[in-house]
Amino acid sequence: MGLGRSFNRLWLSQGLSNTADGLVSAAMPLLAVAITRDPLLIGGMTVANFLPWLLFTLPSGELADRIDRRLIMVAGNVFRAVAFGLLVLTLLAHLHSIAILYLAVFLSGAAETMVDNAALTVPPRLVERKDLERANGRLFAVQSAINTFVGPPVGAVLFSVAAWLVFATGAGLFAIAALALITLPRLLPTATEVNDSRPTPGSIARNIRAGWSYFWNHKLLRRVAFISASINGFGAATGGLIVLVATGPLGVTPAWWGVFIAVPAVGSIVGSLIASRLVRAIGGGPVTWLAALVPAATYAAFGLSTSVVLVEIFLFCSAVATAMNQIVVSTLRQAAVPDELLGRVTAAYRLIVLGVVPLGALSGGALAHWRGTSATFIASGIGLTLAALVFASRVTTRGLREAEGTGHQATAPPPEPDQGGSGPGGPADAAVVTRQT
Repeated sequence: MGLGRSFNRLWLSQGLSNTADGLVSAAMPLLAVAITRDPLLIGGMTVANFLPWLLFTLPSGELADRIDRRLIMVAGNVFRAVAFGLLVLTLLAHLHSIAILYLAVFLSGAAETMVDNAALTVPPRLVERKDLERANGRLFAVQSAINTFVGPPVGAVLFSVAAWLVFATGAGLFAIAALALITLPRLLPTATEVNDSRPTPGSIARNIRAGWSYFWNHKLLRRVAFISASINGFGAATGGLIVLVATGPLGVTPAWWGVFIAVPAVGSIVGSLIASRLVRAIGGGPVTWLAALVPAATYAAFGLSTSVVLVEIFLFCSAVATAMNQIVVSTLRQAAVPDELLGRVTAAYRLIVLGVVPLGALSGGALAHWRGTSATFIASGIGLTLAALVFASRVTTRGLREAEGTGHQATAPPPEPDQGGSGPGGPADAAVVTRQT
């Protein structure tokens, strides 16, 4: 059964933009290690990518609740096309500088904060509540399939031909994705449709505070954010180092790098496709534990093993768990928050969850520079295991299900659901190789 033409247009645009993401995600670390092998500078790539989340996340949420969300996504994709187009010009001019790469990554990340925050508020407007998990599953499946399965191998092959070719192709795909979004209907926030009066500039801070207050007073969302932030923080500490371990002790060549990072994408696809049925069968609770403990075991494999096969098995399993959890947490936000607050609450949530990424990347890069990459992976595995024990038990399947039934009934923060029930449950905006949102 279809989800409608408008959803299919969103799906197409997401497919195009994720293809571009996949291409450049494979090329950026390869270009970085071609410029420098310093773990601290490599970790700086992650900082440059996620620093915009600290700077622009809350304003992007206010923007998503103020103007047409379709136009935000169009403008963001155009901006990303321009950012990588400028990088192409520098590469053609033979200006290979880590600082220039940082700048391109930062500009792209700034646009991504706007696009992603707006995109996460769109599915409830295009499909019915009963179809949200299925719609999110399709979006995340195409994201996993293209972003980390199709894109990276193709990006690695294009990089072996010419570095500029990868980024030029990515820029073109971002531009086409923007064109696809223009065909969507207007996506003004519900409150704007009811009352078209424009807020004064002085109300921006108050509007942001209102979204933050809703998020912080919703104890379930806050608890989900804490465990998600832990997962993302340790993921960031190790994410930038994976290319060093893979191309070093594991012996993965640049030509095979795209295949190496594509293997867990199969797990992401599997997790996305089975999530709606499996979560209904076992509840969101157990997914929280899987999304934290399986990546923790994967870090240990990176730190202790030199077997590519063993590492890939762990990466695959981790991707299954994090993909399922991605759908759980996205459905929770979309169902538990009123539409007129969804952009700001999503931004507040993501400020916590993604704001830790630059700190994690810096810490991981510094620890690897001081003690080596193996020590960093082992320390991250231990840390994430402890975080799971502390935070995962605070969120339950029953709490998730009750919260999802309260979102569109009122604009005041709902009372905290009873946390008794069938076990821990829900979050996680992170993966071992790629961030989940």
